[in-house]
Amino acid sequence: MCRAGLGLKVASIGPHFGEEPMISGSRGSGAIFFSNCNLACVYCQNYQISQEGKGEAISPEELAEKMIALQAQGCHNINLVSPTHYGPQVIETLLLVKQKGLKIPVVYNSNGYESVEMLQMFEGLIDIYLPDVKYADDALAFQYSGINGYVAANRAAITEMYRQVRNLEMDNDGVALKGMLVRHLVLPEDVAGTGRSLEFLASVSKDIWLSLMSQYHPRYKAAQYGSLKRKLTPEEYKRALDAAIKLGFENILGQEMESSDQYLPDFEKANPFESN
Repeated sequence: MCRAGLGLKVASIGPHFGEEPMISGSRGSGAIFFSNCNLACVYCQNYQISQEGKGEAISPEELAEKMIALQAQGCHNINLVSPTHYGPQVIETLLLVKQKGLKIPVVYNSNGYESVEMLQMFEGLIDIYLPDVKYADDALAFQYSGINGYVAANRAAITEMYRQVRNLEMDNDGVALKGMLVRHLVLPEDVAGTGRSLEFLASVSKDIWLSLMSQYHPRYKAAQYGSLKRKLTPEEYKRALDAAIKLGFENILGQEMESSDQYLPDFEKANPFESN
């Protein structure tokens, strides 16, 4: 499904300032964008790397050195973006880099379609989990992301991540040190099942930090799907925010509707986010 081989493949490495404030901080998050993906989302904003496989091969030893360099540049953390399908190789890299002197937190930034067994192997190596809750309906998950059993797998994964690291802990500057922050991208016509997704999260803990995103943009193949041809409306996003507040979430990160275009990277550039 992921179309990846046994070797690591990476599309971009460098400081990234487009994450949530507690992840990016003032000096950036040390983002490592892995090539390929275990989902096939028709609206993926990173389709150049997730679906088209843009990137270069890199060994665990080389990647460990890159992580140390990101730490030396002052990045607040190492941000593993879409690492799921390289789980064993990433574990090997993290064991190496800890020996080389990595001190900053490690962020596991994923679409939330995970194996609990694999996540248990990451315990103690990951400081911050940053998963998505993408869907509340398996049929829609299959239609728009091409995978089976997303809902049960996602909910089991998030429960395991929360068991490992609990709620976010931050330093005096508001930068995350440990814990979990969950993302939910609100989709047009409630394709993401926002209400049910948030009800599940509330059942885990209402103290979870929730990043409720309005940035949906019809990219990649989205124009071929009626429900996803357009951007989100302010009314749709307001309903999502109201639902989160009604459920009792207090740690909610909202997003300005006007900011959606700045989240469109171009991985043909050396810095995919330079024009945003």
